[in-house]
Amino acid sequence: MKFTTYPKLYAPQFILLGALFLFLLQSCKKSHSDIGAVVFKETRNKIFKDIETETFVEKFKTTFEKQEKQYRNPKFLRAFYESNDFEPVLLMKNLRKDKLKEAIAVLNNSTAHGLDPAIFKTSDLNELMEKTYNKKEIKTLDEAYQVLIDLELSAANSLSNYSNALQFGIISPRKIYAQYYTATKRPDSVSFLQVFQTSDIKNFLDSIQPKEKQYVALQKALQDKIVFPGISQEETERVLKVNLERLRWKNLPTEDKYVWVNIPDFKLDVMEDGKSVLNMKVCVGEGRELGSKDKLVEYDENDLKKDRPFNRETPQLKSMIHSVQVNPVWNIPESIATNEITKYAAKDPYYLANNNIDVFEDGKLVEDPETIDWSAADAGKRYAFKQRPGDDNSLGKIKFLFQNESSVYLHDTPAKAAFALSMRAVSHGCVRLEKPLELAEVLFGKGAKYDKIKTGMESENPVATDIGLPKQVPVYLTYFTCWADETGKLQFRKDIYGLDIVLFTYLQRLA
Repeated sequence: MKFTTYPKLYAPQFILLGALFLFLLQSCKKSHSDIGAVVFKETRNKIFKDIETETFVEKFKTTFEKQEKQYRNPKFLRAFYESNDFEPVLLMKNLRKDKLKEAIAVLNNSTAHGLDPAIFKTSDLNELMEKTYNKKEIKTLDEAYQVLIDLELSAANSLSNYSNALQFGIISPRKIYAQYYTATKRPDSVSFLQVFQTSDIKNFLDSIQPKEKQYVALQKALQDKIVFPGISQEETERVLKVNLERLRWKNLPTEDKYVWVNIPDFKLDVMEDGKSVLNMKVCVGEGRELGSKDKLVEYDENDLKKDRPFNRETPQLKSMIHSVQVNPVWNIPESIATNEITKYAAKDPYYLANNNIDVFEDGKLVEDPETIDWSAADAGKRYAFKQRPGDDNSLGKIKFLFQNESSVYLHDTPAKAAFALSMRAVSHGCVRLEKPLELAEVLFGKGAKYDKIKTGMESENPVATDIGLPKQVPVYLTYFTCWADETGKLQFRKDIYGLDIVLFTYLQRLA
């Protein structure tokens, strides 16, 4: 058997080593602030002087674990308090000099942003704050512990929620809209920590007030209680509230040049350095049949996770226009083939030929489509349809291409009469352009490529031609039913897809 021998330690060395061990042990353990002393100095309630910090921390852990599920961001809260050894960080930083009172007052005034204070549990906060300062309310040590723990956690939940709401919007559009494909930044751990890291919580809350001109204009209109023509004040308030929420979403353009389509306005603008350099009418996708009962009151859906869009609605998205096709070929979608093309062909055997539509089966051109029984239920799925370039092509003389999940694009149209209508939700989902050649000129600029586009669109022998854009340009398909125009005047449009109804319902359910 082998023994290991260790060097002999003399008494002075042993004492020195032991002292070093104790020092390292204590340095690894985080020291706590004197919570009771701080609260007593602020409230002058002697019961708080008897608070023991270690006991407070243990009670804090227990309470948090019981209440964790009721917080909006429990994972962020847990991570933060664990890293701070469950100290009441907000109280220690902001209880002095009425900082926390002032911050809660900001939350009480969240109606200025169209947000119900109940969303931020302000009644609970106000009650806890009043109780903390009322010597008659706190009579036992257990009550003292609990009121401070509840105040800390309630303030943390409410203030972080308010901060996120103003900086990112309180609702994620991706969670409520089925056809929403615009990159939209949401809160993360960095933004969540802001309310805990600031040395002056009131100043921080004031600093995150959205300053964008559109937001300020709508906010002022809400506070001034304006009324839009044809609807009530209550309905006007709801319109303003949902559009304020949209303006809080982190999805607005940051580029110097971009194409902006507002679906309810049936308009397109090319924006450059903050100004519109081209404006035109557009036609957008058809919407649902919204009757008189479809007011901004309630969106009735058994499973309220997504809206239920009509399949011809133009989606909300952001992408990059990368090219155009002059004299385009229309690859007819299966839904249109099934619901329209095959039905027309079943009634008129010459419909396909008269409209320059080719039929393909397994990728091969069908020579005699007149012999096919187009009344068959699977005809729209079994065959593929393409419309050749020409004057009657549904895409007109040019289409502007950008990647998206909905197979939509901006395009010309032979159906010019629709631009004279006031309600232009008439397409299958794509955006029809009133001035397609002018859009090409603004995007491409003068030069050989633009000349090729113009010549191709005017040609009597149309050939499909792809032309790449020298520099890709962002395109935004958006949905705003209220905004301030260039003169500052508020504009209001009908909620053609019922998307205001969906958003307002979610806002209501948060309170």
